[in-house]
Amino acid sequence: MDAVEQDVAFGKQFTVFDAVGGMAFFTALTAGFYRRVAADPVLLSLYPTPEDLGPAERRMCLFLAQYWGGPGTYSEERGHPRLRMRHNPFVIGPTERDHWMVAMTAALDDMGLEPALRVRFDEYFAMSSEAMRNSD
Repeated sequence: MDAVEQDVAFGKQFTVFDAVGGMAFFTALTAGFYRRVAADPVLLSLYPTPEDLGPAERRMCLFLAQYWGGPGTYSEERGHPRLRMRHNPFVIGPTERDHWMVAMTAALDDMGLEPALRVRFDEYFAMSSEAMRNSD
């Protein structure tokens, strides 16, 4: 399933965003992820203002919702995502990537996704977390 799928039987388009329940899913997912960030010294050290993760949580929520077929609020507010460029100021090596994946995997576990959707999210996050690496 791509971000937008065609339902052949009914001729309707649907998105992963719709399939997971819309914005509520992404709000809960990012909240679960950021609860784990707040408790992980390795991840927390990457944030310029670790005492206030709220803005980063909101940006991630909007980005993920948009990526998976939801509203374009992220791009409307911030322009093109340019994830690699936005993460480049931070040293992200295998340790940081691995901690990020542990936190995101646990947040996904909380969401109870159906297996086909879970595979999609796991594959995306594995690929994107590796793509953000800029250090060995």
